[in-house]
Amino acid sequence: MANPIRELAQLYGIADSYLDFRGQPKQVSVESQAAILAALHVDAADANAAEKSIHEFQARRWTGFVPPVVVAHEGQPVTVPIAVPVDLAAKKVEWSVTLESGESRTGHALLSKLPVVEEANVDNRSYRRLSVQLPELPLGYHSASFVLDTGLQGALRVVVTPEQCFEAHAIAEGKKLWGIAVQLYSVRADDNWGVGDFRDLRNLIRLSAPLGCGIIGLNPLHALMPANPSHISPYSPSNRQFLNVLYVSVEDVPDFAECEPARKRVADQKFQAALQELRATRNVDYVRVAAAKFEILALLYASFRARHLGENTARGHTFRRFQEIQGDPLRLHAIYDALDGHFRLQGPQYWGWPSWPEEYRDPTSSAVQRFAQERAEEVEYFQYLQWLAAEQLAAAQSTARECGMAIGIYGDVAVGANPAGSETWSNRHLYLQGASVGAPPDALALKGQDWGIPPQDPIELRAQQYQPFIGLVRNMMRYVAALRFDHVMTLYRLWWVPRGLLSKDGTYVHYPLADLIAILALESQRNHCIVIGEDLGTVPEAMTEAMEHYRTYHYKVLMFEQALDGTFKRPEEYVPHAMAVVTTHDLPTLRGWWEGSDVTLRAQLDLYPTDELRQQAQDARVRDRVCLLRALVAADLWHWHDGEPLPTYSAALSRAVHAFIGLSSSNIALLQIEDLIGMTDPVNVPGTDTEHANWQRKVTASLTDIFSSHETQDILAAMDSARKGVNPNA
Repeated sequence: MANPIRELAQLYGIADSYLDFRGQPKQVSVESQAAILAALHVDAADANAAEKSIHEFQARRWTGFVPPVVVAHEGQPVTVPIAVPVDLAAKKVEWSVTLESGESRTGHALLSKLPVVEEANVDNRSYRRLSVQLPELPLGYHSASFVLDTGLQGALRVVVTPEQCFEAHAIAEGKKLWGIAVQLYSVRADDNWGVGDFRDLRNLIRLSAPLGCGIIGLNPLHALMPANPSHISPYSPSNRQFLNVLYVSVEDVPDFAECEPARKRVADQKFQAALQELRATRNVDYVRVAAAKFEILALLYASFRARHLGENTARGHTFRRFQEIQGDPLRLHAIYDALDGHFRLQGPQYWGWPSWPEEYRDPTSSAVQRFAQERAEEVEYFQYLQWLAAEQLAAAQSTARECGMAIGIYGDVAVGANPAGSETWSNRHLYLQGASVGAPPDALALKGQDWGIPPQDPIELRAQQYQPFIGLVRNMMRYVAALRFDHVMTLYRLWWVPRGLLSKDGTYVHYPLADLIAILALESQRNHCIVIGEDLGTVPEAMTEAMEHYRTYHYKVLMFEQALDGTFKRPEEYVPHAMAVVTTHDLPTLRGWWEGSDVTLRAQLDLYPTDELRQQAQDARVRDRVCLLRALVAADLWHWHDGEPLPTYSAALSRAVHAFIGLSSSNIALLQIEDLIGMTDPVNVPGTDTEHANWQRKVTASLTDIFSSHETQDILAAMDSARKGVNPNA
């Protein structure tokens, strides 16, 4: 490779070309690659600097005796590569493995008998990489150490994984399931506090389960920033490992019944009037909701400390156990929330950890430790809030099982975390501030996208033995029975946008797909949680093959399941191991799509680079509506002939469209709660921030009204029949 910057970029997994959404090859500039290398703290300012960085990369690769982690499949020998300096004249290597169970295994090997994988000369020293084969090990996370007879030693983690992800028992028995997707914050109810909460989730489960619903899909429930309730995007969370505490149903907390000051305050006429106002708003008023909830939750924590922690009750012990299980990640997250609140009170110049005084930007600093000690109760308060949220979400999943749901709650994992939040502060070495994650130009966002989310350094992720990924997946799977990974291609590659450049000037950076998806399968099996990968857009062949191998569910959206001529796939042509949906939170509602209001909205928001492209989108929609009607007619779900006027949107049309995906071969079919009631406004418009009220809009009817509607019952009955293989029009 003639250009050393190109060569260096290849070593770091930075693509020099890619296929765009039209399938056309695009070359990445050397300047873009150098900018991404700079974000990785790798010097590629010129050819000489790149040559030096290449040398440093190879030196680190060879001077590390053992890799930080090895991932292997169950039932196969574990192979560990070791880099041995030739001049040591070592003869033998001894190894020991401590299994997850605590059991130990040991062995040794003569170096002369080991296969040589590769050889190199670095800094005038010769190395051989040899392959040591360990015996088969059980599933799990194990610790291994290697020692040469010359004294050189190293330690690593060995992860042994299953061949496939978990499958729901009902699906394994041949059943086809259906469910309802809801943005939890958007739920209206006569007794919530202006935002959908975990009580509403339990009520939704109780209302839908008797109708045959087997799964409830949710938006990401990741922790946001309690001190900044105006930051609301579930896809830009403070920390993905923890929960958004605004979803706590305050009056369902056991401490509420014991806390007279809290009950008295909530019963106050003015407080009740404020709650009525919050329930009546068109959009969630997050700032006022947070003020109301945190006022009472602070009272509940004080009562809990006095009654349970002070008296060493069983409830107090349960909380202490939660703290112990969640460990250091929870402690750091709570310290972050306390610090964030502390600094924001001092003025708008503080907006997250990058704006804090330098000594507080490092979670290991003495200043942070001193703050945590001096504000111990405040830190514990935020741990208490996480406990309440975890308990209530777990209770909702228990309710789902009690009501007979085959799966229950289906959670969602965002691509990344906010650059100023707890997750990035807690692990400064992993997250890179010189670039952000986004997407190249595509049909939905022709200017490309920059999501403002800092990427993880793939080399550092491996150096940390994948613990951040393991912790995230494990914690999410504690409470749900299915987990959707937004933009699942993140396991393989992410579009990085270097700071100061446009989205179109970025490129893909690759991640260790084979290791990550294998670990995902291990956690899936251990937690009895199915995995769904949102594989929309340009999906690399390697990603598709990995999903097929590990039986990870595909994500099939009706609006995209078309042939090149616009013809919609027939229901029987859908992939079986998939979840089929009509639309998603990033797309228009069914009604908005049918009526074309999304095209109008995107034009108003200046999301079409040219009028010609806007007109093309409008013309394509006319063709797509005709093609969808033809598909419904072919499936015997609608009566219509070419040339006749297109029908206006109606509940009957929604019924037919949902029956269409209900008849699909996909094991799971999901419908949006907005489409049950014919809403027009979208949840989110990609490519916008303040221009559109994303993540705020409530549904237009309460759960009680939705499920008492004959039209809703008819749509759900049609879906249930279709899932059982019966055409509801038959």
